[in-house]
Amino acid sequence: MSHQQHPPQQPGWGGPQQPYGQPPIPPQPPKKRGVGKILGFGCLGFLAVIVLFGIIAALASGGSKSKESSSSDVKATDSPSKSAKPAAAGTAKSSEKNTHGTTKPAKKVVTFKVWGTAPAGALGGLDIGYGSDSDTRKGTFKNGKFEATLPFNSDAMYYNVNAQLQGSGDINCSVTVNGHTKKGHASGGYNICDAQLSSGLFGNWE
Repeated sequence: MSHQQHPPQQPGWGGPQQPYGQPPIPPQPPKKRGVGKILGFGCLGFLAVIVLFGIIAALASGGSKSKESSSSDVKATDSPSKSAKPAAAGTAKSSEKNTHGTTKPAKKVVTFKVWGTAPAGALGGLDIGYGSDSDTRKGTFKNGKFEATLPFNSDAMYYNVNAQLQGSGDINCSVTVNGHTKKGHASGGYNICDAQLSSGLFGNWE
């Protein structure tokens, strides 16, 4: 028997060897990436860039607002101090006025009074004398009363007032020195109403 010889098999495009007489199987082309996937990744990247810009803009605006609010707070805190200055000046002026008002001592006076009924007699009306040991004066009785004042003299030894009736009447008299008052009374005839305050050893008027 004769054996038929077959030619040697040649490899096809990297695939398995095919038996002789059959056409070689062409290799499969490389897989192409889908256009949709590429577009999807591109859109996602664009959205990420937009989001990133939005975050940066928000941070910038928040920082500017915080600066404005801090500056407004500083202005708000500064305004009371400015308004407080005039008030402090006003209180200082008022305190100066008060101190000036209190430092001025009130002038001390001695008060002399006579009141009551004293009809005029043959020698005239009620005879009134008042003053101190170094200053004696005459007074006039009108409408049922007499009142006079003299500046207080610390060197005076006494202050007094006296009034003598002219035949009839009823009168009262008083002298006041540094808040101390001495009173007297006379009634009928030619009696004398007398009131006197004398300076004591320690300046206490009695």
